[in-house]
Amino acid sequence: MSDGAARIAAAFPADRAAFIPYVMGGFPDVAASLAHARAIGPHADVLEIGIPYSDPLADGPTIQAAGQRALDAGTRPGDVLEMAEELRGGPPVVLMTYVNLLMAAGPRAFFERAARAGVAGMIVPDLPIDEGDDIRDAAARAGVAMVPLAAPTTTDRRMAMIGRRAAGFTYLVSVAGVTGGELEVGEALRRFVERARRAVDTPLAVGFGIRTPEQAAAIGAFADGVVVASQLIRMIEASPDPRACGPELAAYAERLQDALRAARNVPPGS
Repeated sequence: MSDGAARIAAAFPADRAAFIPYVMGGFPDVAASLAHARAIGPHADVLEIGIPYSDPLADGPTIQAAGQRALDAGTRPGDVLEMAEELRGGPPVVLMTYVNLLMAAGPRAFFERAARAGVAGMIVPDLPIDEGDDIRDAAARAGVAMVPLAAPTTTDRRMAMIGRRAAGFTYLVSVAGVTGGELEVGEALRRFVERARRAVDTPLAVGFGIRTPEQAAAIGAFADGVVVASQLIRMIEASPDPRACGPELAAYAERLQDALRAARNVPPGS
């Protein structure tokens, strides 16, 4: 197990589901996104930070728009890596971006720089589990975990492949679509998590469409983690001052963690 994978796995609590919030690096600017991450960090178990990209195929309109604003503001991958470095000492940082960005930077150079910044893992939605061995090897050599994704449409054969290659945690996409859509927490989602658990040994975190503490608690009753992304971006957009909404984000993150504790009957603050 790589250093990054071990750090991520250790961050998942044994008695409740992990809370994994998402921040778009550079939205609305680099300094503000760093402040948002610092506000949310004390209530997070793992922190996901997006590197803005011009063709984000897995992102819904909310995150797409945030990424475009970050690009328009001049945000570059190096800025997000510097953010990660500033966040050392907090929860493990997992970056999310797309494969073309890694190829443009050079996988070996990118992952070595990421490792020096303290990055624990990477999520690359457009890197299929049966492709990109050179990228995965470069990440492994640098000690950065490559976090795979699985969707409800993932076949049992591909789920087994994910199980053999998963590191840190496995990101379970709750719906067959992009981020930010409507989510139904029901028996189908529970069965999907159970099917993944039969093939994958890493913790299983569910994302896409989680908005409320109640949804987080319902999923946290049977998954190992919940990822909240678009809802945090919406809160930043709706704030009268998007650069100074850290206290509001922190209060929301605290409510999410309390809901995850309640789902497993863990006392608040423990």
